[in-house]
Order: sequence, then C-alpha cells, then structure tokens
Amino acid sequence: MREDIAQVLVTGEQIKQRVKELGEAISRDYEGKDLLVVGILKGAIIFLADLVREITIPITLDFMAVSSYGSGTSSSGVVRILKDLEVPVEDKHVLIVEDIVDTGLTLKYLLDNLRARQPLSLKCCTILDKPERRLVDVQIDYRGFCIPDYFVVGYGLDYNQKYRHLPDICVLKPEVYRRS
Repeated sequence: MREDIAQVLVTGEQIKQRVKELGEAISRDYEGKDLLVVGILKGAIIFLADLVREITIPITLDFMAVSSYGSGTSSSGVVRILKDLEVPVEDKHVLIVEDIVDTGLTLKYLLDNLRARQPLSLKCCTILDKPERRLVDVQIDYRGFCIPDYFVVGYGLDYNQKYRHLPDICVLKPEVYRRS
C-alpha cells in the first residue's frame, strides 16, 4: 500500500497535536452546555475517536452515515442519509465532526437537515478543509488543516474502502485511482 502513496501531507504527530488543540477549544467553548457530538461515518471515525478523548466536558455521541461519493474521487452532489441520528437534537448544542470538507455540498446538506430539527446551536469540526474546491459557502467552526486540492487518504479517509488505517494523511498517486 505504501507504494500507492505519492507523499505524506500531514504526519501522525502533527495530527495528534492539532486534535489536542481542537479538543481544548471545543471543551472551552461548550463548558456547561449540553453537547451532542455527531460523527459522520465512515471517514470521520478515527478523527472522532481521537477528538472525543481530548474533550474534557461531558458529551453525548451519535452518528450519521451519508453518501455523496460512491466509489469515485469527487462528490456526486447527491447526498443520501444512510444512517440517521438516534438522539434528538432539540435543546442541544450540536457539533458535526467531519473528515474533510471540499465542495461543501455534503456539509451544507447536513447543516440544513440538522438545523431544521431545531438544535440550540449547530457547528462543524473537520480535520481537513479544501477551500479551493468549495462550490457552496459553509462555515467551518473548528478546522484541523487546510490542504491543497490533492486526493488524500489515511486517518480515516479512503479510496474504495482502502487506506483508512494509515496513521498519516497522504496524497494518493493519481495512477491508483485512474486505473479503477
């Protein structure tokens, strides 16, 4: 698998430090509030697990699974909820935890969907942001790293369900996803 990697973009050590900083900021901002952390499956699961261990206030945890990519390398623009929340969001402060925001289409859909359920507040945390790919305006409240427009894998991000387990965020060689 390492032969499929063009370069390491963000190391595991850099990720660990940034996740600690994000956890501290979230803990400060939500002190004394009823926080529901919503992990977006599957890509955010590793980031989410690390992040909630750095949050020092009580939280409720739930998950949503959405699909917008299929097996390709770019968003289809059509978002489907594959798994919805089990916990109601009314009267809670909600924090969406994403792996990556690129076009913004999936996040906009999630924000609109959850806002309609009347939470007290709604914010987003992502480990990666690709602002140059943005098609819609979305607010990211907690951002790990801004990255250039590379196709990346590792730390939960995949290509055809592979590479999620890599500890670093890596650029996948284009020939890997072009041959599929």
